[in-house]
Amino acid sequence: MPGIISGSRTELRPAGYGEIEGPSFLIARLSLVTLVEFIVFGAWFATLGLVLASNGLDAIIGIAYLVSAIAAIIAPLFLGALGDRFLAPRNVLALAHVAGAVLLVMLPHAIAAHDANLTLALIFAYMCTFQPTLGLINSISLTLLGDNQQHFPYVRLFGPGGWVVAGLAVGWLGLSASTGVFYFAAAFAVITALASFTLPRTPPPAKGARFSLGDLIGVKALVLFRNRTFAALMFCTLLTSISLGVYNSFASPYLAVLGITNVAGVLALGPISEVVFIGTIPWVLARIGMKWALFFGMLMWSVRFALLLLAGGGNSAYAIGAVALHGICNDYFIVVAAMFIARVAPPQLAAQAQGWLILMVSGFGAAIGSAASGAIYGALVVPAAAQGPSAWAPLWVGPIGMAIVTCVAWLALYRREQD
Repeated sequence: MPGIISGSRTELRPAGYGEIEGPSFLIARLSLVTLVEFIVFGAWFATLGLVLASNGLDAIIGIAYLVSAIAAIIAPLFLGALGDRFLAPRNVLALAHVAGAVLLVMLPHAIAAHDANLTLALIFAYMCTFQPTLGLINSISLTLLGDNQQHFPYVRLFGPGGWVVAGLAVGWLGLSASTGVFYFAAAFAVITALASFTLPRTPPPAKGARFSLGDLIGVKALVLFRNRTFAALMFCTLLTSISLGVYNSFASPYLAVLGITNVAGVLALGPISEVVFIGTIPWVLARIGMKWALFFGMLMWSVRFALLLLAGGGNSAYAIGAVALHGICNDYFIVVAAMFIARVAPPQLAAQAQGWLILMVSGFGAAIGSAASGAIYGALVVPAAAQGPSAWAPLWVGPIGMAIVTCVAWLALYRREQD
């Protein structure tokens, strides 16, 4: 399919774009696909731990989130390589969600049969189909927007918006602890697949290109680690993402132990705050710079886990406050980190540099956090379950200390001239 030549760059979007239709209709379609994509994810991922615990599979909560993180590491190796070269991006997105819907409807039966191995295998297989779509929807949006990329933040806001819709809907339907969340997610996976076909068709972005394993795993971007501040950021991202792995794995069952019935609805406060705080980033950066904005984001993780620890005394309001800090913790760390990387990485390494951020957050950090928290839960929380919420204290103490170490490391290693 022919492209449009803009300056010296060929835009991978249908010929005639901007002549036949204005950007508003395209933005509306991209926003819709982004919304339903994240409804799929938010419907089940946030309360997976609670669903497993409610069905006698609490022993595999940490492992379930661990295999999800492993899928985030390896998934681009099989889906990204094929999709970039042989299929139109919108078709890859649609096929991934159709395959995911099939896997999702199989999960309730595996959980009902208390088959831990099959449950973990299905979660791993599903995340292998889903994880690449998180980056794919961004690349599709940016490609189709072309010279209108300034509208991308408005499209991206529908991501956390999807989590909000999913959380409120699941909570209202009473599915927070039910395997019914997988049927709900599967239905929206099919809707996402159908919505994908409403987008303009673009050719495979790397059609005819020579396959390079190094490009897929970001080997060329390793040169950026010579930049001390970039290396420090990746180290701090890893430590913070370990804490995020702990939170993702056990926040939902902890809220249930605290006596909160609408767990999904409470967890929806997280993405709501993300939408609210993301708009404050430019104002804050203009006044305190990236160094202190990132420091603030790192510091707030210690506050978040301190609130979870205090909630063990029987006051669930502290835990609700911890959930509401999601926007500050994510926006002032992950979003600002992505902006920092865009500033220091040369154009030819920009995509791979951002890939390292995702690899640390959704891959290595999440994997370590899930595995460690699962081990702590089994060794210290389960034996003391009779003590109620206070038995969960060992899960929250470690991340508080880790956040403090992260803050110290960032201040020690950051170089002012790179701000």
